[in-house]
Amino acid sequence: MHAAGWLEGGLRSSFEKFILDIEMLQMMAKYLEPVEVNDTTLAFEEIKSVGHGGHFFYTENTIKNYSTAFYEPIVATAKNYGQWEEEGSLDATQRANMVYKKALNSYEEPHLEPSIKEAIGAFVIKREEQGGAPIDL
Repeated sequence: MHAAGWLEGGLRSSFEKFILDIEMLQMMAKYLEPVEVNDTTLAFEEIKSVGHGGHFFYTENTIKNYSTAFYEPIVATAKNYGQWEEEGSLDATQRANMVYKKALNSYEEPHLEPSIKEAIGAFVIKREEQGGAPIDL
């Protein structure tokens, strides 16, 4: 995540590119997860019980594992062209823009003990006095 959102070698950044980079990193992490091979993932008993020509949509194993079996994208879409067009033909950058704005709008400042907040404030002031860029806390 070091360079997520970076443009022009880190001279610029973009919230949209940050979201797109995070999406790509999450996809890679999911893709690189080791394949689990066990009785649950192989589901031989369910394959036998469904038989030739059947489907697995309502089997206990499918229902239990479906929600975690696939990567849930932040920006990417699997909609067909018609659906995509009907929903406004938004490209990835436009969808990423909506994602980051939603995240910023729903941000809640985490609780910090007053002593920790004061220590951070003192550290920032000290660094500003030493030539660091000023920031608002």
